[in-house]
Amino acid sequence: MSKQKGVQVSEGLRVKLAEAMTTGSGPAPDPDSQPGIPAGYTYLGQFVDHDLTLDRTQVALGDPVPVEELLQGRSPALDLDSLYGMGPDHASSSRFYEVDGRLKTGDALGVGFPPSFPPANTDQKGFDLPRAGATAPGTKADQRAPLIPDARNDENLIVGQLHLAFIHFHNRVVQRLAVGGRPVPEVFRASRDLVVKHYQWILRTDFLPRIVDPAIVDDVFTNGRRHFEVPGPVGQPGEHPTMPIEFSVAAYRFGHSMIRAGYQWNRVFRTGGPGGVATLGALFRFSGTSGNLSVGPDDLSDLDDPNSGDLLRLPSNWITDWRRLFDFGSAGRTDLAVPAVEFNVAKRIDTLLVDPLTTLPTGTFEGRGKPAPPPLHRNLAFRNLARAGMVELATGPQLAAQMGIRPLTEQQIVDGAGGARLTGLTAAERAELVAHTPLWFYILREAEVNANHPGLLTGVGGRLVAEVFHRSIDGSRISIIREPGWRPTLPAHRAGSFTMADLLLFAFENDANRLNPLGDGPLPAAGGGAAA
Repeated sequence: MSKQKGVQVSEGLRVKLAEAMTTGSGPAPDPDSQPGIPAGYTYLGQFVDHDLTLDRTQVALGDPVPVEELLQGRSPALDLDSLYGMGPDHASSSRFYEVDGRLKTGDALGVGFPPSFPPANTDQKGFDLPRAGATAPGTKADQRAPLIPDARNDENLIVGQLHLAFIHFHNRVVQRLAVGGRPVPEVFRASRDLVVKHYQWILRTDFLPRIVDPAIVDDVFTNGRRHFEVPGPVGQPGEHPTMPIEFSVAAYRFGHSMIRAGYQWNRVFRTGGPGGVATLGALFRFSGTSGNLSVGPDDLSDLDDPNSGDLLRLPSNWITDWRRLFDFGSAGRTDLAVPAVEFNVAKRIDTLLVDPLTTLPTGTFEGRGKPAPPPLHRNLAFRNLARAGMVELATGPQLAAQMGIRPLTEQQIVDGAGGARLTGLTAAERAELVAHTPLWFYILREAEVNANHPGLLTGVGGRLVAEVFHRSIDGSRISIIREPGWRPTLPAHRAGSFTMADLLLFAFENDANRLNPLGDGPLPAAGGGAAA
């Protein structure tokens, strides 16, 4: 978007910003979103990110990278290539599929905790991602590797289970369309078309208005784009959309501030349950890309070793209770609602990240099995700020001026509204921050001080996200924008609508026992390891 490079803040200021953003030093260190956004949308956002962006550039954190040398490994279109890969007939992707065009699933592994509790003590078919398995060569990490097109979708347990839900969604659509002896290739193409369109509809109507000022979303999808690949006098821009680094390196990293330090996960791992609340660290641990699917120390120190851990499949006691992450009451299924204290909402979008994000497992940034990085390089806030410096990203004030958007004031940039407290800045650092505010920090401050919709993206961030989503749908081979009369056809709580709750209900056959396989009710008291 911006043709100008930005002036980058000093390393010392970058460190102070990262520390202030992750110390929880604000007046409300873990404020919920207002209005409460179900926490599942945090990770739907991550799933979408992996559908849009994949930086394959091989450089060390902090090394300068010319923008023209960035290697994009993902189609910048909202077309679910992270789910489908190149399709069942392509040599690189055929291993993800069954012969009938369905995507493969895996089985969760029965474990002994809690004891005498069959849902956790027995294998649960179809409730884990497919994995390479014990016969795969290499380390245990290689044997746990998910058989999906983008291994980042097994970076934490929530996004891994969400990817699995999309697998089930696709498979249910295949089942619905495979009638009358239709050829498998025809069924697959029709199924992918239907899945992608319903996915795009969810993003347009259910996801974006929860994270971006709805007036901005409506304006972009009604009147078109003003700043990013605006159609010229001859019609459409380039045939294929591009991926602006202002989006991938800054604006779309807003979701990091929505992550909670712990979740009411299921019947076992919740407040008052035998396993206690599921910490964010545990959700990294019980994944294949960042974790080892096995019990270990709370500090996650074992996860950097690719041969650590005993299990190669997700333990059955960690299967998701979807009722705690998405609101099924809004879809007319009050029977699937959980008490408010058991329901997870996202943190608001602001300049605070929870403390566990200061010590990322190295698997989250392809560092597993390599020499240990400096502690600061495990801090997600620092990584985001450093990445922007590597590509000399335009600053927040710079982009606001270019887009003709009223800029934040000095007071808004420095003091915010209940977010990161920058009381330790010198006068020179304060002036430097105001003049050259890193774009990611600026966009989070915009949401934080948003008077009309506190905690929603607005201004530069709102425009960037809404316009890139519009272009990414517009530029997809399958596109509801280029087919404006299209409306959802799969079962939903309201005709012409389709939400994430509707998707999950359809994917899991409207069956409460599949949306929540561990069920409800009292459990045996904890008497062993908390996880397996």
